[in-house]
Amino acid sequence: MNFHPRSLYAKLSVLLLGLFLAAGAVTLIVTLKTSQLYQQEAQQRIHHDLAAGIVKEELLIQNGEIAQDRLEHIFHMMMVINPAIELYLLDPQGRILAYSAPPGRVQLDAVNMAPIELFLTGRKRLPILGDDPRHPNTGNIFSVAPIQREGTLEGYLYIVLASEQFVSVRDALRSSFILRAGSWAVAGCVAVTLLAALLVSGRLTKRLSRLTRDMAVFRRKSLPSAAAGPGGSVPDAALARDELDELRATFDRMAARIEEQIRELEDQDRLRREMVANVSHDLRTPLTHLQGYLETMMLKEKSLEPAERREYLEIALLNAKRLGRLVADLFELAKLDAMSEPLAREPFPVGELIQDVAQKYRLPAKEQGVALDARFEGGSTVISADLGLIERALENVLDNALRFTPEGGRINLSIKPPGPHDRWLNIEVEDTGSGIAASELPLIFDRFHRGNSADNGEERRGAGLGLAIAKRVVELHGGSLHCESRVGAGTTFRFELPTSPTG
Repeated sequence: MNFHPRSLYAKLSVLLLGLFLAAGAVTLIVTLKTSQLYQQEAQQRIHHDLAAGIVKEELLIQNGEIAQDRLEHIFHMMMVINPAIELYLLDPQGRILAYSAPPGRVQLDAVNMAPIELFLTGRKRLPILGDDPRHPNTGNIFSVAPIQREGTLEGYLYIVLASEQFVSVRDALRSSFILRAGSWAVAGCVAVTLLAALLVSGRLTKRLSRLTRDMAVFRRKSLPSAAAGPGGSVPDAALARDELDELRATFDRMAARIEEQIRELEDQDRLRREMVANVSHDLRTPLTHLQGYLETMMLKEKSLEPAERREYLEIALLNAKRLGRLVADLFELAKLDAMSEPLAREPFPVGELIQDVAQKYRLPAKEQGVALDARFEGGSTVISADLGLIERALENVLDNALRFTPEGGRINLSIKPPGPHDRWLNIEVEDTGSGIAASELPLIFDRFHRGNSADNGEERRGAGLGLAIAKRVVELHGGSLHCESRVGAGTTFRFELPTSPTG
């Protein structure tokens, strides 16, 4: 069982411990108090008629005078029989006339008559506490009886049933035995009950703790830490107070991830429908041209001149090649999207790759009247990447630059090596072409998006997959592809590739 201070079981344990200790203390206090009240009630009930019995048997006041010899005899006899009691002779107003306590110990001159009247009328349940002349601020149990002669009230015999000696002995017994025994009994009951409660709560929270651990493992492996919940924020597991908070955090992240995936699926479905429509259009155009020229050749086979036949064949071949490139791009993009195997990384100097690509495109650029320049500053930098994919991404960007750079323009390839504290290598492809409008810049990496330019016909605009493939390749390597452009001034594509593997 997890006893971490933040665990639900630990919190329940502390809470139960506090509750049981409080309940034990209250139980002990109530038990002692009720025991005291019970003892007082029992003793007062037993000695309820003690004063009345003495008054009935002895004449304590005669002709308004105290019968001193009889009173001393009773005091002596009662102290011998029961030293726990003290006798007081009161006048009708409650003033003390005589007493059996040691001289100098009585501090009251009179006692309150209200408890005496309650005792005599029996309107209140026992125990009834009256004044203790030796302890002015302490109530004590008593027995009382009126002293009457020929119907005239001459005074009261007031007997305190728990004298100072009795109280001291009782307190000593309570502290030495009752309190300790009661405390140990309560402590034992609390300990046994607390142990049982901890075992029960442990069994109840054990499965919750196991579920929380499993969910935490799932969250670390499957859920992105930056996911936001439906409310816009997700409590970090490090800030969670217990397993319930951790479960809520994981649930919120799962909900956020599901919503994100639903949005991604909706976007992918929209892109799929757009892609099907675009693919249908782009495949239909070269297929229609190819079919048309081939049918023309078949219908006019005997009447066509060799030059016309060759022209038709060249046009058909051009459309077939265009169709092949489109299909190849579609397959490559689909393969990149579904890539589950690791990249075929190998270390290679970037300068050599740039030189090979530039050499491959110099002749097409020359035929188009475009100057191609390659600068190899930092060309000795070695990166670990999939050489074929990086080469394909550069070729796609160069194809795009040639397509939109007019005769007399220039294309520059350059490498900017990483700084001493930087791990990013920059490769730039800069052209002096027609540029890209600001409204189109966010769309150029979308599939089947083709730039609109009056200087380029349908044949040169391409299918709109080259830049999407280049961006996907760079992202698979953990880098990014950016574009900056001004209409009429040219465009710059910047590859940012990590010098150490990240993907």
